[in-house]
Amino acid sequence: QVQLVESGGGLVQPGGSLRLSCATSGIPFRFFTMGWYRQAPGKQRDLVATISVRRTTAYADFVKGRFTISRDDAKNTVYLQMDSLKPEDTAVYYCKAGNLHWGQGTQVTVSS
Repeated sequence: QVQLVESGGGLVQPGGSLRLSCATSGIPFRFFTMGWYRQAPGKQRDLVATISVRRTTAYADFVKGRFTISRDDAKNTVYLQMDSLKPEDTAVYYCKAGNLHWGQGTQVTVSS
């Protein structure tokens, strides 16, 4: 059974940081490109960042320089370090394995 479980979300003040984790099971993690997406209320789900099996990374323009995606193949886990958070970063953040498997999401709220 494939499982992707996000954690690390919460409430943070503008300018603060959070580190999201996505622990996976049931997939050969090291062979999958992993991605983080986000969806704000009433909006479409947007790609935030991806990391390939060779650790090539790509970022949406709206997070470049502030967010960092990484992976630990030994732990079957992908991370998203989020710094200099802004209120507009408020959303549910999802991880995705390849083109098929999604996690359940974790809420990130940036507010004073």
